[in-house]
Amino acid sequence: MRDHRYDLGVSSAIAGANGDGRHERRCLVVDDEPRLRQALVRLMQLDGFTCFECGSGVEALEILAREPVILILSDLRMPKMDGAMLLREVRERYPDIAVIMITAVAEVEVAVECLGRGAMDYIGKPFVLEEVRARVKQALERRRLVLENRQYHHSLEERVRVQSRRLEELFIASIQSLADALELKDSYTRGHSVRVSHVSGLIARELGLDGDTVRQVELGGHLHDIGKIGVREDVLNKPGKLTADEYAHIMTHPVLGWRILLPLLSDSPVALNVVRSHHERIDGRGVPDGLSGDGIAREARIACVADAFDAMMSGRPYRTAQLTLDAALEELRRHAGTQFDPQVVDALVAVVRRGDIAAPVRHSIAELAVGKG
Repeated sequence: MRDHRYDLGVSSAIAGANGDGRHERRCLVVDDEPRLRQALVRLMQLDGFTCFECGSGVEALEILAREPVILILSDLRMPKMDGAMLLREVRERYPDIAVIMITAVAEVEVAVECLGRGAMDYIGKPFVLEEVRARVKQALERRRLVLENRQYHHSLEERVRVQSRRLEELFIASIQSLADALELKDSYTRGHSVRVSHVSGLIARELGLDGDTVRQVELGGHLHDIGKIGVREDVLNKPGKLTADEYAHIMTHPVLGWRILLPLLSDSPVALNVVRSHHERIDGRGVPDGLSGDGIAREARIACVADAFDAMMSGRPYRTAQLTLDAALEELRRHAGTQFDPQVVDALVAVVRRGDIAAPVRHSIAELAVGKG
C-alpha cells in the first residue's frame, strides 16, 4: 500500500530531486558493513545530502516510515531482509524514491534483475567514490524526468477533464433551452417538471436510493416531458377530451424525448429511463414499450407516480378543477397494482404525511446533471 506521506505533489517531488524548495536532499544508506556504510554516508554528506543509515531492510522500512527521502543506496546481501526484498517494498510503498543497488561483482546478474524491478542503477563493490557520485547524479536525473513526465500527463489529463466538463455544460445548456421552450409552449404545465423532479427525489430518498441515483431521478423528472416539444400545440393545449389519434400523438413524447436526450445524457441511464418509461403501467398497458411490473425501471415507476400526483393537483386545459390532497392520494392508492407501483405509492403517502413536500427549490438542469445543489 502506498504511503501517502510521500504524496506531496509532483512539483514538490521534482523540487526535492533538484535539491531546491523546502524539501532538502535526503538519502538513506542501507548496508550491514558499518565501514562501507559510513564511507557512503560521508560522501553523500559532502554532496549536500542529509543522510540516514541502517544495516538491514527491516530497519530501512522503519526509518522510511518516519523520514521522507528521495534516494536509497542499498546493499544487496543483508540479514533479515535483503536488498531485493527491500526494493520490492519501496517500489510498492514509496514509488518516487530513487533506489541504487550496491553489489559484489559476482552478483551483477542479480543487480541487473533489480533494474528490471525498478532500481535506478547499481554500483559494484569495491566502488570508487567518483563513480558513486556519477551514478547518484544520473539516478536523480532519471527520477526528475520520471516525475516531470508524470506531471505532464497529470496536467494533460486535467485539461482533458476541463474540456469534457465544458462540453457537458454546453450540452446541458442546450437541454435547458429545450425545457424553457417547452414551458413557453405549454403554459398549463409551467412548473410541472420542477415539481415532478422534486417529488420524485423525495420518493427515491424514502425508498433508500443512493445519492447519485436520486440526482439522476431528479434530472429525469425535470426532463420527463421534454419530448412534448414535438407535440402539436393544438393538441397540447386542447380544451377538452382528446380523440384517440390525438392521445396517440401526445403519447409519442416519451420516445421523442428519449431520442433527443440520448446523445446528451449517455452517462445518465437512470434519467433516460425516466424520460422513456414514465408512462409505462404495472399491468403492462402503458406506453411506449408495454413493459410491466419489475420490467419497468424503478426510477420510471417513481416518476410515474410523481407525474400523476402533480397532474391531479394541478389544473389542465381539459380539466380546470384540481383534486384535493387526500383525493389525489386516494386515487393513487385505488390504481396501485394496476397503473402504479404500490411500494412507490406507499412511499409518496409517507412523504406527504410527514409534511416533507414543500415548495420545490428550482435547480437548473445543469446543476442536477453535474450533481450540484
